[in-house]
Amino acid sequence: MVRRRFQTGLQLASARNSGGMAFGVITVGALMAAESGRHETYFDALASAVVATLLYWLAHAYAELLGRRLDTGERLTVGALAHALAHDWAIVRGAAIPLLALVVAWVVGAGRESAVTAALRTAVVTVVVLELLAGIRARSSPGEFVLKAAVGVTMGVAILAVKGILR
Repeated sequence: MVRRRFQTGLQLASARNSGGMAFGVITVGALMAAESGRHETYFDALASAVVATLLYWLAHAYAELLGRRLDTGERLTVGALAHALAHDWAIVRGAAIPLLALVVAWVVGAGRESAVTAALRTAVVTVVVLELLAGIRARSSPGEFVLKAAVGVTMGVAILAVKGILR
């Protein structure tokens, strides 16, 4: 059972555009930190996070495509736009992880602030786990694992710092 979960984690981390997935997790984590306590209802907190996630997804896909077109002279086509949106869908998949924690907390009756904190902590843990999965895939040495864990923890602390600064 543990081995199956471990393999599932490796598959998740090796999905197409894993960087986009990490970007989505970090984005929603930072958003949860910034929005902590600003919304009066669960629906408002969830809706603002979903709208922001979709905006980041669209903006990232568009900016990447526009940059490529500016560099290469490529024309804008529906196919190129669809490909860019499909490639960057990983941002939405990554963002769904902390958002799922928010929804689960809502369903089980946790207070809104506790749910936002759960989503925030889920984002932080996910970033660290993704970094460690990258280390496993790279067959990192123990020293490299320490570095990877430190980078993941630093990113997580930075996300938590947003909450502390904006309180």
